[in-house]
Amino acid sequence: MDPQSNKTFIIDYFNALSGVKKTRPLIERYVTDKALIEHIEFFDSILPAYEIFADEMIAEGNKVMVKARAKGRHEGEFNGIPPTFKNIEIIAAIVYEIENDKIINHWLMSDQLALLEQMGVANAVA
Repeated sequence: MDPQSNKTFIIDYFNALSGVKKTRPLIERYVTDKALIEHIEFFDSILPAYEIFADEMIAEGNKVMVKARAKGRHEGEFNGIPPTFKNIEIIAAIVYEIENDKIINHWLMSDQLALLEQMGVANAVA
């Protein structure tokens, strides 16, 4: 697939998973990367039916880099932190590697401190 088709694929993937329960069959329509599948399932257990948005995208070859936001309500335990029922918004940078209309690999970096601050369990020092 060309870079523009890969960007369109990622938009379709975000739209399909945004705001719904992320079941294994739904995820596997788009993803074969086991680590990404586990990551999506884990965060869907913490922020059920979270939404994901692509704010910016760059594509080259079979890779797409996305500046993304995820929004949801903290309703599941996160690393020993009980549900706070607060609305959470996380910013992330994600690189997807696509082959045969599937995400086969990814790299993700997100602002974990901001996540903990929004849960009310950490304060950043300015």
